[in-house]
Formats: sequence, structure tokens, C-alpha cells
Amino acid sequence: MGYSKDQLLARLKELQIDFSQYEHPVVLTVEAQAKYVGNVGGALSKNLFLKDKKHRYYVVSALADTKVDMKVLSQRLGLGKGGLRMAPEEALGEILKVPLGCVTPFALVNESASHVSLLLDKGFKTQERCIFHPLSNDMSISLNAFGLDKFLKSIGRDPTYIDLEANPPVGKDQPPDLASLVPSGSTVLPDLPEKTPSQDSSGNHPSAGNHSTAVTAKADKPSSAVQNVKEKSVNGVRPSIPSTDTGKFVEELLDRTSTLLLSEISEDSIKRHGGQLGAEVANNIKKCLREDLKNLATIFKNTAYTEGFYAGTHYQPKRL
Repeated sequence: MGYSKDQLLARLKELQIDFSQYEHPVVLTVEAQAKYVGNVGGALSKNLFLKDKKHRYYVVSALADTKVDMKVLSQRLGLGKGGLRMAPEEALGEILKVPLGCVTPFALVNESASHVSLLLDKGFKTQERCIFHPLSNDMSISLNAFGLDKFLKSIGRDPTYIDLEANPPVGKDQPPDLASLVPSGSTVLPDLPEKTPSQDSSGNHPSAGNHSTAVTAKADKPSSAVQNVKEKSVNGVRPSIPSTDTGKFVEELLDRTSTLLLSEISEDSIKRHGGQLGAEVANNIKKCLREDLKNLATIFKNTAYTEGFYAGTHYQPKRL
């Protein structure tokens, strides 16, 4: 069992940290939370629980209006542009010991979260009060950055505030500026800059919200690689086929499905669809996943063809 809301509040009082608390109905989004505490005097926060490909975990805590581009953040950590994704819901309970909608820097009080890296928005330093959930989303508390720092230091954390909207160049002579924040125990791989970074029509780098496009792009790459199999096989070099990794395939499906599911459930959708919400969410998820699943199925079909082609061109029957 992790820390409870009451235990956390008692800990804050024990540390003589000044805070105000506000009870309200359970909320799952910042927008819903704003309806109850948006006018109490304090900046709302959004908190993301992320993981990288090596299953290292991160809590990113930012002001509600701070734009967090996960691709840029991933690159700044030295993980490559696609190195970060939302952590699965099971990890919330196993690592942070909180339910869905309750991610907060305070969850790092739990011993199971000792290896989780915390990235704090430097914008918190400019606010008189900041608002967080105290391990439960039926209450919000407001405190200043000094109080948050005092709590984090009491659990052995050295608070690190960064500019989450910055996009510094990363390359051979410009190492990732946040690489030191990657949980220790694994090597950080350098990320080489692309010749033409993708941008949207406004000239900005695509944000983490463009997840569907990112998944489709990933699905397209192995197919183009398959087209070069014959040329590579002639030189005696067996092509690398990452799509044969079934674990990665399943993780991609689960992450995509859970992200879509959570995006479909909100207070507004519950009020709008009522008892039909389940059917509505299922239909929307089918619609969104259909093309991604087709692409993934195509990858495996092409992989099967490639493996068969390689085996056929390299098989040497034994002479009698």
C-alpha cells in the first residue's frame, strides 16, 4: 500500500509547509478540476507519467498552459524523438501507487517510485501558488514552489526545474541538455539530428498530441525497408527486421488503445452519451485504430515474405 491522502496531508503539516486544501468531486482532467478550484488563486498543473523504451519512468509536472512536446523532450533526454510514451495504467498502481487521474510529484513519496525521474516546469517558480492533487483526485491543494521543494527534499529529492518549452539543438557536438535526468543504470544513446525536421503548417514541431500520425509513420518505415531486401541479400547481409519483435508489437497496440480509451472518456462525454458511452467509445476506438492495425498487419505480412525470401535464397540442400 502506498501513501494515502490523509498521510500526505499529515506529512505536509509535520514539515510545517503552508498549503490550502479544497475538496471537490472526482475529476479526471485539468478542465474538470478548473471548474472547482480555478478561481481559488493558484496555477493549475498537469502531470504526465511517461516511460522510455528501456522501461525507465518519468513524472513531468508542468503548468496547465505549458506546451510539452514529447518528441522534443525525448530528444533532449537523449532518447531519440520517439523514445517517450505514456506509461501504462498498471504502472500507476505498481510504481506511483495512485489511481488514474492522480499523477503528482507527491507520489514520489512512495518507495516504489524511488527510481522515477521528476521534471518540474520552471514556470512553477513564477507562481505565488500552484495546485496539485494530494494523491487523490477528489481534492486539490495549493502551495508555493518553496513548499514543494521542502517536501521533495524531505524525501531525498533534489528538485530540478527546467524550461519544458525549450527546443535546443541536439547533435554530434551538442549533447542532450537533459541527459543527466534519465534514471541511472542504463546508457543514454546519442540522437543524430535529421536534415529536415518535420513541422506543422505554423512552423512548430509536432506535439505529443499527434500520436496517430506518429504510429502510422512508424508502421510505414519497415515496409520501405522490405523493398530493399533483394539488394541487401545479394551482398550476403541479412536485413534487420524490427517488426519481428512481437513484444514491441503488443506494447504498441496496448499503448495506442489505452491512450485512445482515456482520450474518449471525459465528464462531457459521460453527460452526452450516458448509458450509451461504452458503445460510443468502442466505435470511436475501432475507427481510430483501423488504419493503424492495417499498417501493422502489413508489416508482419511483409516480414513473413522477407523471411521466406531470405530462407529460399540461402538454403543449400545437402548433397547425397
